[in-house]
Amino acid sequence: SRPACRGSCEKPRMTRRILVLNGHPDPDGAGLCRALADAYSDGATEGGHAVRRIDVAKLAFDLVRSQADFEKGGAPADIVAVQESIRWADHLVVVFPLWLGDMPALLKAFFEQALRPGFAFSYRASGFPETHLKGRSARVIVTMGMPAFVYRWYFRAHGLKNLKRNILRFVGYSPVRDTIVGGLGSADRTRIARRIEEIRRLGCAAA
Repeated sequence: SRPACRGSCEKPRMTRRILVLNGHPDPDGAGLCRALADAYSDGATEGGHAVRRIDVAKLAFDLVRSQADFEKGGAPADIVAVQESIRWADHLVVVFPLWLGDMPALLKAFFEQALRPGFAFSYRASGFPETHLKGRSARVIVTMGMPAFVYRWYFRAHGLKNLKRNILRFVGYSPVRDTIVGGLGSADRTRIARRIEEIRRLGCAAA
C-alpha cells in the first residue's frame, strides 16, 4: 500500500517515475542543495512515487570540446547510465546553487554530455529539431544568497530561463516549473527548515 504523506503534504493523484538530480559540483558537500534533493526524494517516496537519485558531482565525464564530439561522439559510461534514467523518468527535478548568475559549470557540462543529438533530440533538414523527451515534466530548484524577487525582477532570472527554455523545453520537457530558495544570506534555521519542508511537500505531490 502507498505510504501516507506527513503533515499537510498534498496527496498525489497518480504515481510517477521521478529522477532527482543534485547539480551541486561538490562531491563531498552536505549543504542545502543536498538537503533539498533529499527532501524532494523523501517526499516523493512517501507519496508512493518511484524515485531515482543522481549526484552530478559523483559522475565521471569530460567536457564536450567540439561540435563533432557533441553531435557524433559517444557519451561516457556514467552518462549513458544517466540517460537510461532520464528516459525512464516522466518527471525530472534539478537542484543547483546559483553561481555567477547561472548554473555551475559542471552542471552545464553534464547537460551537454547527456542531452546529445540522437538521444534528446534530432536535427531536421529544416525547421526546429525533433524532440525525444516529450511527455515529461520538470521542476528546477535554485538556491541563492539574494532574495528571489531581486533575481527575478532585477536580474530577470536569465540563468534560470536559459535552463528552462533553451535546454529542458528544447528537448521536450513541458511544463517546466521552478522554485527559487533565495535570501539565504540572512536566513535562519527556522526559515530554511520551512523551505525544506515546502520542497518535501512538492516531492510528495510530484509537482
